[in-house]
This record gives sequence, structure tokens and C-alpha cells, in this order.
Amino acid sequence: MNTSEWIGRKVAAWLPAGKLSAEGVALAVKPVRAGSQDKPEPTARSSRERLNATLRQKEEALSPRVLRRTLAELQAIVDPSVSEVEGGRRAKALAQWYSRATPQERQDCWLLMSEQFAPDASKVKAAREHYEAAVGTPDEGVAEIRLRKALISPRTRLLQRFAVFPEGMRFLVDLRAQLLPVLKGNKRVWALEAELENLFTTWFDVAFLELRRISWDSPASLVEKLIKYEAVHDIKSWGDVKNRLDSDRRCYGFFHPSLPDEPLIFVEVAFMNDIASSITPLLDESAAAVDLAKATTAIFYSISNTQTGLKGVSFGDSLIKRVVETLRADFPKLKTFATLSPIPGFRAWLTKNADRMLAQTPEKMQSSLGRAVGFEPPTAEHVLSALDNVITLNQRSVLRQWLLACAAQYLGKEQMDGRPTDPVARFHLGNGARVEQVHWSADLSAKGLKQSWGLMVNYLYDLRKIDKHRQMLAAGKVPVSSDVDSLYL
Repeated sequence: MNTSEWIGRKVAAWLPAGKLSAEGVALAVKPVRAGSQDKPEPTARSSRERLNATLRQKEEALSPRVLRRTLAELQAIVDPSVSEVEGGRRAKALAQWYSRATPQERQDCWLLMSEQFAPDASKVKAAREHYEAAVGTPDEGVAEIRLRKALISPRTRLLQRFAVFPEGMRFLVDLRAQLLPVLKGNKRVWALEAELENLFTTWFDVAFLELRRISWDSPASLVEKLIKYEAVHDIKSWGDVKNRLDSDRRCYGFFHPSLPDEPLIFVEVAFMNDIASSITPLLDESAAAVDLAKATTAIFYSISNTQTGLKGVSFGDSLIKRVVETLRADFPKLKTFATLSPIPGFRAWLTKNADRMLAQTPEKMQSSLGRAVGFEPPTAEHVLSALDNVITLNQRSVLRQWLLACAAQYLGKEQMDGRPTDPVARFHLGNGARVEQVHWSADLSAKGLKQSWGLMVNYLYDLRKIDKHRQMLAAGKVPVSSDVDSLYL
């Protein structure tokens, strides 16, 4: 990103939207319903309006008096005359009040942090004008520094001081997790959320994270967190988790010094002699252990983020790279690194796009589909209804062939905003993997059938071609194997 783009994004992110009032605050209005002739209604009062008021309105949690007191406590945290330690102590005291506050009172606190600790709009305007005038001159660099400093808000200092006390990072991560669900309905707190994400991107950079193996010998409290946070294949029992942490398996997680007992993300690995085609044997507690001395393939079968408050902070790609490096050092015979992944968005996508896929289907296959579903020409409704019995379809079934073709289309060609439509595909393909194989009846759990009619996919990490695959994806072409290419309609 060049300097001009950086400046543009920062100014857009921090300056209020719309026309500024005398105080530099935009008037926010509720959207008008489509077809409605009503005038837009003002949103709830801003923190500035409430601080200057005497009485609170019905929907407001904190009275103007308590709101002013809370603002004074927040301002005391960033008082430049106090030390970091004292600022952290004051932040801890406010965090203790926050922990007892109601959801509505917490939202009032967010409103203060978002609106009352913004950059000085007049300084930003002056610095921006100075920068624009200096572009292309010897003073451009100095003007950029001035604009950067003007864009630094007191809110940054406030949040940094919350991170000082021992539980402060946990407090901030939880605060953002509580904040995210209300963003759509409350634009006034967007700046606070953006500031938190920006700080977390720095604080949780991979350079500050520790890769640790999690085993059956790890503290019970840590093993319990794996059970809690597992997001791909639910852990059903202690026997299940013991199987996943057994001697012929590996589980690794990233940890941060400020959250030493919380894995931020973890990956579960199984060792095999070939690429896995079904999740069932990997979760089979009675299966014989694999001889690690002979294993040639590492299968990443579950990757789970654990902290909602760190949404948008990316460290999953670094986790896979670090784990691959660790496994290669420990097990030199490992040559193949691949996933066995769900296709979480496939069923919902095909349900919406079945008509389009039928239109792309060759006439001969369409006729076969019509005979299979008992209705010619086949309609989306009839085909989707027939797929309710997906478990009973044999290998030669035209419905099976058609569904696999649609899955290949979804994974290899469907994109949204220039990126793969499926979220799991987006993650692995963005890391340089390729779509390797699509597997039938790979996950017949209720969740697997609901997401993808039981289909799963392998993403192959060919360490020699990761950069090539990324370049292909950047050019709009999803890297797929010949097996997947042959499935297309």
C-alpha cells in the first residue's frame, strides 16, 4: 500500500461520516424503510448530547450524572501526569465496575470510549491539508508524520492502559467479543471496534506468539478448553479427546504471553500413509495406532479459532506453516501435508443455485437426472428433494456424479468479491494450498449432512508450489488438481 492509500484509508476510518456539524459530529439517522414516505428519524442521542443533558431518556441506561462520572474515570486513566502503573490501576478499577454492569450500561461505556476519545478533527483537517499540499515536495515525509500523529486518538492510549494490568488483555478481548454483535445496529461504536482490531493485529502478531504442543499430559484445564472450543468436529467424551491427543496424533496451538492458558487457535493432526478420504477412521477411538516411523502423510483435520474477540486477526496461516516445519523436523519421512476439511457453505449455496447448475448440465446428464428423479426435464426442486436420500446413492448414480460436479464448481470456480465463496476454501487457498480431492460420504454426521450432504475435501499443501498457487489465486484462478478439474460439468 502506498502512502497516499494509507492516508486515505486512515482519514476515511477516523473522520466522522457525512457533513460535520460545528462540533465535528455527523448527524446519524435511522434508515428509511423501502417504499416508506416517512422522514428519517434521529438515532439515539450521542454521548455529547447526553453529557450536556439533565435527565436520561427511557432507552438510556446511565443517567447524565453517572455518564459524566464514568467519563471522568476514563479520562483519569489517560491522564498524562500519571504513570503507566497508576493508569493501569485506574483501568483495572473501571474494568471491575464494567464486569458488574448490565449490557445496556456496558454499551454506554462503549459509547463514551468511541465518541469522547476520538482524534481532534481540526488537527486532522489541518494536517491533511498540509500533507496534500506537500505531496511531491521535499516536505512530504514530514507532512506525513504530522498527519500520522494527528490521526492517533486518545482512545489508543486508553486501550493501551487497559492492557497494563494482568487481566487487561482478557478484558479487552472479551469487550470486543461483546461489541461485535451490536455493530450492525450502532454505528456510533464502530471507531472503538476498529481501534481494538488495529491494536490486536499488532499485539497478537505471530512474532509474539508461542507454538506449543497440547497432549494428554497437558493440564486438565487446557484439555477442557479444547473440548470447549473445538469448532469442526464436536468432542463427545473424554475418550474422544484422549484419542485426538494420543501418542500417534499431534495437536498444536498458538499462545500469547498475556493469555498463557488460552490457545488462540489450535490444529489437530493425524498421521497416515495416504490422504484421508473420510473423517470416520480419524475419530474412531478403537482404531489401531499408526506407526509414526512409517507415516508419510500428515492430515490436518480440525482447525479451530477460540477467541471471538480476535475476529479478523489472522494467524491461522502462520500456525500451519509453523506446524509443518515442526513436523518435518520431528518426522523426516513425512512428505505429504493435506487437510480433510468440511465444505460448510456448499448445501446452502447449491440450494440457491440449483437452477443455474442444471442449466449448465449437459443434455445427456439432464435426461439421466430426469429419469432418476422421475420428472423430465428435472427441476431444482425435484433434484434437491432426491438428494435428501444421498446416503443411499450408489457409485454409478447420476445424482452422485452431478452433486460432485456441483461441489467442484463451488470450490474451484465460485467466487465472491474476487475470493473463494466457501470460508474454509478461502482460508486454505489463501495460504497457498490447492483443491486436491472431493470425497463422497466423508462425514455422515448430522452436521456434515446439513452442511454438504456428507462431502468433504482435501486441500494439499505442496511446499514447492505455495507461492505459485497464491499467484494463481490473485489472478482469479483457483488452483485445483486434475481429479477435481475432471469433475466439472
